[in-house]
Order: sequence, then C-alpha cells, then structure tokens
Amino acid sequence: MAYGQKILKGDAYKRAAIKRRHIRIRKRINGTAERPRLVVTRSNRHIVAQVIDDIQGHTLASASTLDTSVRGAEGDKSAQAKQVGALVAERAKAAGVEAVVFDRGGNQYAGRIAALADAAREAGLKF
Repeated sequence: MAYGQKILKGDAYKRAAIKRRHIRIRKRINGTAERPRLVVTRSNRHIVAQVIDDIQGHTLASASTLDTSVRGAEGDKSAQAKQVGALVAERAKAAGVEAVVFDRGGNQYAGRIAALADAAREAGLKF
C-alpha cells in the first residue's frame, strides 16, 4: 500500500480505507477565501459540517446534529443530515460565502453525505 498501512480486518480496515481516500482527496482539494472547503465528518450517530478557509486556517461556519435546533428533530439520520446541510448553508451565506469546494472526508458520496450536500445546494450554496 502506498500510505504505509497494514492490512487490517473488520472495522479497522474500513477506517484505514476512509483515511486513504481522505488523503487522496485532500491532495487535490484546498479551500481559499473565495471558495472555502465544506468538510463533512461522519460518525455512526452524528454528522458535522464545517466551512473552512485553509489559507487563514479559520472555520467560517459550522453545523452538526449536536446543535440544539437539529438535536431534538424527528426523522432518521438522513433527515437530520439534510437539516445540517441547510443549516450550514444558511450560516455560510450569513458569513459571506457563496461557493464552496466539497470535501466528503473520505466517505462515499451516498446516503447521509449526499443528503447533506443536496440540502446545502438547495439552500443556495454553490459547489
């Protein structure tokens, strides 16, 4: 393997695969002041989205399922991801961000990740 990872089994193999994909993605993606990076971090229970300017190293906007407006919401995890996508887009637009570069964080673009991205697009954030 190119990144010096051991061959693992089970969940450790999944985490290593996600890490490899994330390294591969981050080689090409970089957030600037004009187009910051929309980073999605996913766990089994929660999802976090941040808009980051990599040049200055600042987080411009963030939202997660741990926010009080999303935490008590009904629905499955995909529905909560949609709410997080709309919320982070609203906060990013309030911070003056119109377009972002999407960083899926090594996760596959399906399910909750796709739901968050689609909701952010519908709220007016350009990818």
